[in-house]
Amino acid sequence: MEKLFHDLLKAIGEDPKRTGLLKTPKRAAEAMKFLTKGYDESLKTIVNGALFPTETDGMVIVRDIECYSLCEHHLLPFTGKVHVGYVPSKHVLGLSKIARIVDMYARRLQTQERLTQQICDALEKALKPKGIGVVMEANHFCMMMRGVEKQHSQAMTSTVKGLMKKDEKTREEFLRLIGR
Repeated sequence: MEKLFHDLLKAIGEDPKRTGLLKTPKRAAEAMKFLTKGYDESLKTIVNGALFPTETDGMVIVRDIECYSLCEHHLLPFTGKVHVGYVPSKHVLGLSKIARIVDMYARRLQTQERLTQQICDALEKALKPKGIGVVMEANHFCMMMRGVEKQHSQAMTSTVKGLMKKDEKTREEFLRLIGR
């Protein structure tokens, strides 16, 4: 990957031997490996048995989970917040695991729409809840730095399943509690 970044610097008209760029191919390769480390992670490893029996049927919400990903179309960042809510069936999941699942899918080349769906599907698979909802709001650098150059636009996506989809009151409670 270092050689690719070295060649990229040359292709844009830079001198990879310039003092400030000497270590850039190595740093860029390390950064790209970190930004895409989600490919090397799995739901099973992240959940790691952190399912705890419960008898509650109250909604569990984790909101404002910071999210950083790379747009698969331009390899530019999109950043935002993910809000997750679910109605437990038999188990609750350790709260930090929800954020780790968000990161696992965000640390891949993505579209916001697919990312939202993958988070919801993974949590549904791990928890088998009565209902689940995921809402994501993000700013896309591909819209801010190039193209239409809209600095304050924000994309919102949502996926709901089970009770969240079937029962309007449950969905409204979720949206109200996350501030939407």
